[in-house]
Amino acid sequence: MNWTLKYLPEAQKDFEKLAGSQKLLIMKALAKVVQNPVSIYEGGYGKPLGNKGGTDLSGLFKIKLKNAGLRVVYKLIQTETEMLVIVIGARADDEVYRIAEKRAHKNQL
Repeated sequence: MNWTLKYLPEAQKDFEKLAGSQKLLIMKALAKVVQNPVSIYEGGYGKPLGNKGGTDLSGLFKIKLKNAGLRVVYKLIQTETEMLVIVIGARADDEVYRIAEKRAHKNQL
């Protein structure tokens, strides 16, 4: 079963700022993950995030595109089988997680 894929407006802007090849990698990864975005511990593709390093991302998941140096943080809205992309950003540091935490709190996720 495919989940519906939605983006926070800020995440859509993150996506639009990417280079063309990065956009293709993100679209390909999301097309795969949206088929089964649940936790890797439940047979899906998402790696659960938690409360670590000063950021509380409990209930959110991440996808790492190691070769491209990108991360995607998302939340599953299971009552609607909807996957909401919260942030897309570089893997270089934990900034993507700080942004995800701010956006999750701002949007009451």
